[in-house]
Amino acid sequence: MIRINLLPHRQIKRAERKRQLGLMAVATIVLGAALVFMGHGVISNQLAAQQNRNQRLQDATAKLDKEIEEIKSLKEEIKNMLDRKQVVENLQGNRSQAVILLDEITRQLPESVYLSSIKQAGNTITLQGFADSNHRVAMLVRNLSASKWLELPALIEIHSAIVNNQKLSNFTLTVKQKNIVNESASGDAGKVVSKDKK
Repeated sequence: MIRINLLPHRQIKRAERKRQLGLMAVATIVLGAALVFMGHGVISNQLAAQQNRNQRLQDATAKLDKEIEEIKSLKEEIKNMLDRKQVVENLQGNRSQAVILLDEITRQLPESVYLSSIKQAGNTITLQGFADSNHRVAMLVRNLSASKWLELPALIEIHSAIVNNQKLSNFTLTVKQKNIVNESASGDAGKVVSKDKK
């Protein structure tokens, strides 16, 4: 016996395929939306983390800039303090140099030579005075040449003068002061004092 199926099986299969395609499309859309949402969440988290890092770097940079400004101002203060210290040290050194200089000039004076004026301009010292002869003035020039603290004596002028009914040689000479190191000056000043005591 022959059986004939009169039901629309092709239409049913077509409808079943459409339903499956619809379900797959919905599943694909849902999966795509889930992926987009997850990707957006991951990117948002990374962006927020990067912004936090950028903010921390900006804060650290601002803090370092402030510290650099403070360091610059401290360096300026240190430089000013060192300059003041140098001025004080120079004043201390010059104070002892004047004593050593006067002591050295008096040590180099021969007998019968008297100074009437001592002037200093920078390293140049001008001596004016009287001697009983030209020979004594020449002796003074030799003594100043051999001095440890003085150098380059130069006789400017010498002429005869009458002082207290005595004929004397009135002279003017210049001499240069050597650079005196403070430590050696103080050490030599101590030696000079000890010589005097002897």
